[in-house]
Amino acid sequence: MPPAVILTVNGTRHVLDVPPDTKLLHVLRNDLGLNGPKYGCGLGECGACSVLVGGRVARSCGLAVGDVADWPVTTLEGLARDGVLDPVQRAFVAEQAAQCGYCLNGMVMTVRALLNVDPAPDDATLLAALRGVLCRCGTHVEILRAARLACGLAGGTATGGEAA
Repeated sequence: MPPAVILTVNGTRHVLDVPPDTKLLHVLRNDLGLNGPKYGCGLGECGACSVLVGGRVARSCGLAVGDVADWPVTTLEGLARDGVLDPVQRAFVAEQAAQCGYCLNGMVMTVRALLNVDPAPDDATLLAALRGVLCRCGTHVEILRAARLACGLAGGTATGGEAA
């Protein structure tokens, strides 16, 4: 039996009986029942599996749980506080920035991570951050409107602060 891995996800401490090299994405979805992070490419290239680790965006399909055991992990489900959606989530809802919704987890988590370090990014910084999250449905216009709203670039208010 492998030693237990202790992982804090969305503010809750979990003691897991999994090998430390188990991928974080598999633990989140299969053991903890969190379906915000999606299995996309499995290579850390598409962003569908994105989570926050210590407030910074990370691709959970490529991370071992043993490597993140000392860091707080936040999934899409953990962004809301007391039933109130995170400002980034609210912006994506307001702009109806989804078609199939598969990439949305990566988009939302990437914008949240950016705002955690830069509460008022310029457009170039926002576009650079989102460049690594793939969307195949063609909702880029809505996604960019939502991201700009969340960043205060489209008449919204800046939304900084650590969500993890």
